[in-house]
Amino acid sequence: MDFRQLVRERHSIRKYTNQQIRKEDLTVILEAGVYAPNAGSGQRSMLVAIHNKELTTRIGQLNVTQPDRTKLIGSFVSKEQPSTIDDPTKKNGFYDAPCAVAIFAQDKFVFQTADAYCCAANMVLQATELGLASCIISRGKETFLSEEGKEIMDRWNIPENYSCVCFVILGYIDGEQPVTKPRRPGRIQIVE
Repeated sequence: MDFRQLVRERHSIRKYTNQQIRKEDLTVILEAGVYAPNAGSGQRSMLVAIHNKELTTRIGQLNVTQPDRTKLIGSFVSKEQPSTIDDPTKKNGFYDAPCAVAIFAQDKFVFQTADAYCCAANMVLQATELGLASCIISRGKETFLSEEGKEIMDRWNIPENYSCVCFVILGYIDGEQPVTKPRRPGRIQIVE
């Protein structure tokens, strides 16, 4: 599949089967993440893969604990793939995906967020090429603010000066692949 086709076929999936992804595929996805662009080639981001359905579910539950819904812009994401914005009764911010990758980055580093999301973008594109479903999930820092979250970070040996920025959830789609929506016009300019 060429790159243009790949970016058009990538969708944010929020409905998953229980089938775990192969560890070999996870390794390839993680490699794509660590080869992402990063500020000054500092390679500050850390990736923690959760290849355990029960733990993935628990961290997904922590992800939606007491979100501040007043900061959400808009109130609708998708009919085909409803989000926690669309349905506040959802109790798993990872949408029952069997696998997730937590992306941590150095605090007080001006490019913390950019570096982490570059990793995430590479990983979801690699997942798409492998025929896997994926979605980038925010609220990383909030997920680990509880005592339980802090204990998990300690068990994973995450340095004290690092925070989770986002996650990439991975699995197999439950249902049909969403239809690619047309792009809104007027979003591109070329200035000469």
